[in-house]
Amino acid sequence: MHSALSSLSFSQATTVPRSNYAFDSHSPAFALSQPVNLRFCGLRREAFGFSSLTQSCSGRVRVSSRGHSKKISASAVGNGTPPKSFDYDLIIIGAGVGGHGAALHAVEKGLKTAIIEGDVVGGTCVNRGCVPSKALLAVSGRMRELQSEHHMKAFGLQVSAAGYDRQGVADHANNLASKIRSNLTNSMKALGVDILTGVGTIVGPQKVKYGKVGFPDNIVTAKDIIIATGSVPFVPKGIEVDGKTVITSDHALKLEFVPDWIAIVGSGYIGLEFSDVYTALGSEVTFIEALDQLMPGFDPEIGKLAQRVLINPRKIDYHTGVFATKITPARDGKPVIIELTDAKTKEPKDTLEVDAALIATGRAPFTNGLGLENINVVTQRGFVPVDERMRVIDANGKLVTHLYCIGDANGKMMLAHAASAQGISVVEQVTGRDHMLNHLSIPAACFTHPEISMVGMTEPQAREKAEKEGFEVSVAKTSFKANTKALAENEGEGLAKLIYRPDNGEILGVHIFGLHAADLIHEASNAIALGTRIQDIKFAVHAHPTLSEVLDELFKSAKVKAPSSSSPVSEPVAV
Repeated sequence: MHSALSSLSFSQATTVPRSNYAFDSHSPAFALSQPVNLRFCGLRREAFGFSSLTQSCSGRVRVSSRGHSKKISASAVGNGTPPKSFDYDLIIIGAGVGGHGAALHAVEKGLKTAIIEGDVVGGTCVNRGCVPSKALLAVSGRMRELQSEHHMKAFGLQVSAAGYDRQGVADHANNLASKIRSNLTNSMKALGVDILTGVGTIVGPQKVKYGKVGFPDNIVTAKDIIIATGSVPFVPKGIEVDGKTVITSDHALKLEFVPDWIAIVGSGYIGLEFSDVYTALGSEVTFIEALDQLMPGFDPEIGKLAQRVLINPRKIDYHTGVFATKITPARDGKPVIIELTDAKTKEPKDTLEVDAALIATGRAPFTNGLGLENINVVTQRGFVPVDERMRVIDANGKLVTHLYCIGDANGKMMLAHAASAQGISVVEQVTGRDHMLNHLSIPAACFTHPEISMVGMTEPQAREKAEKEGFEVSVAKTSFKANTKALAENEGEGLAKLIYRPDNGEILGVHIFGLHAADLIHEASNAIALGTRIQDIKFAVHAHPTLSEVLDELFKSAKVKAPSSSSPVSEPVAV
């Protein structure tokens, strides 16, 4: 999974094949109709334990006591008989970031755990997403700094013309992915997690088979099973991917060449990050966006500022309100040809000829071949249906006992760290503690220069909710121009925005654009997760001079009517 996906509104996805350990972008599974929006899961209740459990979906749920712990069970699905004894306490299908996080927490909880992986440990994030993309973005950040004569002159520095070695940059990304993949593998082996190689398929209740093509399958059983198979790049119909001149993010991360002119289809997180990389390395970029504005998933005010800084001054142009209905790779001396169609009228609008095209239209769940039909589960646009506790729901709306799905495969929030958090939450449940994750407390980030980060609702989302529920919304803002550390770094371009309820101090959303925004957002996300109100967090002390004071000033500037829940005064401590 990428550091932050294509946008906060995800495109329609479909199921893609899971056999043969290869992703074929030419597969008919990629031939989809027009995209539809998929909202984030809006869980805004307690982020930790619950004292009671209500009926969810149509499954019959009960709570059984064992001391002070709670164990969740549901109506059994009449598809076969589960085994009476098990090979493992927990089997996880998929060894990406989500599966890895779940496995480590399971071992910590004393569960005998196995993880099944048909490709390589680390999944999309480590091998084709978050990790190698950050390596490329680290290069682009340094190139931008060295190329900015004005920026260097402000420090009193003189730098000769900056250059780069393409293969060296590519090797940096590949070496980082290899190192992190090795670290993940070793961490699981050291803790006693069994890594089973092969494609995992559910053959019945609490039973999984796995194996490689051409070899006999192995059957293993577990008390609980977690699906964590992730996603692959989504390629709309009409686009021919050759992996050379028409590419997905999987290919782009290898940086096999740097085109003079590249079109990027989609202006969400993936597209923005690659535009940062390519323009820093000398490419001209053209965005093709189906909606009427760039960066449609961001808070509108942050998006407008980001466009002014990240798009307008750079060698980037864009077409909005259009579909790339047909893209033909370069061949026989001809360039890549892109046919554009008006998104509203569906009439042909323009034709572009470029050196390369990057398809950044989101991700599709990697769930076909899981054997879900064996337990009466039907996917929804490829996503495995789950309830708010990641428990899989069958075709009749009932919970499938002892089966969970986390990460991109369930579509709730397609971020690597969200998958890991969901996996940890599931392990808490299977070890006797009811736990429900608050997805609105999970941050997202786009690692451009400067960075963009967010948690919770955008301002339009918050105002829509306020209108329905009858409360008031207020907004506070602070500028990086008022921050000493940002000015010392000559990086005063930036804004932090707080969306909150003035009546009770609840934080509804925080959005940051500026230096190290991805690191700064966690104070806000943790506050939301813990239920901390503004009137309390504004008493927190921040080191000076640090970028964290941007958040300090943001919370202090909010006007909350409710008093603090606790006194900020503490007993003096002798030093």
